[in-house]
Amino acid sequence: MNAIVALCHFCELHGPRTLFCTEVLHAPLPQGDGNEDSPGQGEQAEEEEGGIQMNSRMRAHSPAEGASVESSSPGPKKSDMCEGCRSLAAGHPGYISHDKETSIKYVSHQHPSHPQLFSIVRQACVRSLSCECRESAVAALTCWFFCMLQVCPGREGPIFFGDEQHGFVFSHTFFIKDSLARGFQRWYSIITIMMDRIYLINSWPFLLGKVRGIIDELQGKALKVFEAEQFGCPQRAQRMNTAFTPFLHQRNGNAARSLTSLTSDDNLWACLHTSFAWLLKACGSRLTEKLLEGAPTEDTLVQMEKLADLEEESESWDNSEAEEEEKAPVLPESTEGRELTQGPAESSSLSGCGSWQPRKLPVFKSLRHMRQVLGAPSFRMLAWHVLMGNQVIWKSRDVDLVQSAFEVLRTMLPVGCVRIIPYSSQYEEAYRCNFLGLSPHVQIPPHVLSSEFAVIVEVHAAARSTLHPVGCEDDQSLSKYEFVVTSGSPVAADRVGPTILNKIEAALTNQNLSVDVVDQCLVCLKEEWMNKVKVLFKFTKVDSRPKEDTQKLLSILGASEEDNVKLLKFWMTGLSKTYKSHLMSTVRSPTASESRN
Repeated sequence: MNAIVALCHFCELHGPRTLFCTEVLHAPLPQGDGNEDSPGQGEQAEEEEGGIQMNSRMRAHSPAEGASVESSSPGPKKSDMCEGCRSLAAGHPGYISHDKETSIKYVSHQHPSHPQLFSIVRQACVRSLSCECRESAVAALTCWFFCMLQVCPGREGPIFFGDEQHGFVFSHTFFIKDSLARGFQRWYSIITIMMDRIYLINSWPFLLGKVRGIIDELQGKALKVFEAEQFGCPQRAQRMNTAFTPFLHQRNGNAARSLTSLTSDDNLWACLHTSFAWLLKACGSRLTEKLLEGAPTEDTLVQMEKLADLEEESESWDNSEAEEEEKAPVLPESTEGRELTQGPAESSSLSGCGSWQPRKLPVFKSLRHMRQVLGAPSFRMLAWHVLMGNQVIWKSRDVDLVQSAFEVLRTMLPVGCVRIIPYSSQYEEAYRCNFLGLSPHVQIPPHVLSSEFAVIVEVHAAARSTLHPVGCEDDQSLSKYEFVVTSGSPVAADRVGPTILNKIEAALTNQNLSVDVVDQCLVCLKEEWMNKVKVLFKFTKVDSRPKEDTQKLLSILGASEEDNVKLLKFWMTGLSKTYKSHLMSTVRSPTASESRN
């Protein structure tokens, strides 16, 4: 995130001061001496895309060190600083963290090294610790955000202010206990400055929670020190006894106390550097931009719905198992044993569907590969039944071959139209699945064998099967099989068939198209026909138009042939619940009914 995080303090002697700041450095640190950089190079390094950046040159010493550094540093002079205004000692090089994944460096020191950034941080520091600024900012925020953000109307809490010229600031002011300070507390603030107002506003809840965590830790440490000092030497009674003594004269030179002294933590600045660097990295990575090329497809919606159903089912199973565990001690031992023996017998063949994983090296690599193996006539018959929604049955001893075939064939259908039982020891009815894998010894009912709504692919061992072991995965592994495709209603060679089937075959036979290009063509074809399905669903199921109008619509869509009509009706079952409910809700709304009237 292109921003600066700083810790500010209101000194009773010098006013608002910046104690510690952490910057994001995108450009790599130079290998040579920083003084050799030309001004033009420095300006190019400063202006990077996105927001606040610092110069690629990094000084090796604190800005408060020596007169030579004071003349070139934008920070305050050493004479204008006290112990309460200083964080790092003279000569301290600062802190730097490297993010190797993104080549970003997080640099921490007391003041920004670039004069323009110093001015921006200085102005934000003054405004964050100014009562007048907080009152005006609260009034503006009340109008802008309508109380969506947590805005503190008092002196302590979060606030948002800024402009396009000086950047936008998220500021959180707080108090630190100090037994020697006026009112026994000192005023600090943590500010985050960046040029992107929208990003900073969207990060408000995240920054608020993390900054409050840092503040709570600082206040907790300071409170322990405060209580220990009050227990040893109470200041309240001593001040009441010297009520007429001027306050500035009775503090014995302890008006300026460093934050490390207040918290009794010598590693405070190293810890703050770690916290600020993590805050910048985490806030920058929590929000990402995604390019959306349009509305989600029906396949995406159906996959999301299936995922939600699986999550609900898993939660229900977890709840039922927890209830059974609670009831388990009450049941007799014989009942428990009987339930355990019934488990395998009652398991359905669908249970393997959830644990089914495709082969790492598929037997059928693509639709083009399957067409070459089966032959053009057999593949056309198989593809026709797949597109029409008829049941496709594969009988083979090789489970991986059946699963690979289904993995390839399912690419021709929308996700919502695919119902697979990868391998079963008994025949399953067509309403349960349109892809069914069977072992060779399973008997298929006679009415299915003669049905025109089913196609059977039987895989037999070839005569030279002994030359090829069963586990062979090379390009010739399918030569040990013979494929027989049969159906009660074979597709005639001269039959026109659905339009999408003809286009698929044209893409598969075009050798100039690679497999990846054919896959993209298939995606476009499915989207084209799913759009026609949506129009037909809206026309017939939602609007309830007469058959004459439906025939005219099919002619307009270019789907008036019988096979195209059957395909559209089958693909209509693959529409997502989200789309259907959206259409029904728009029909039932008063505005929709008025527009139809």
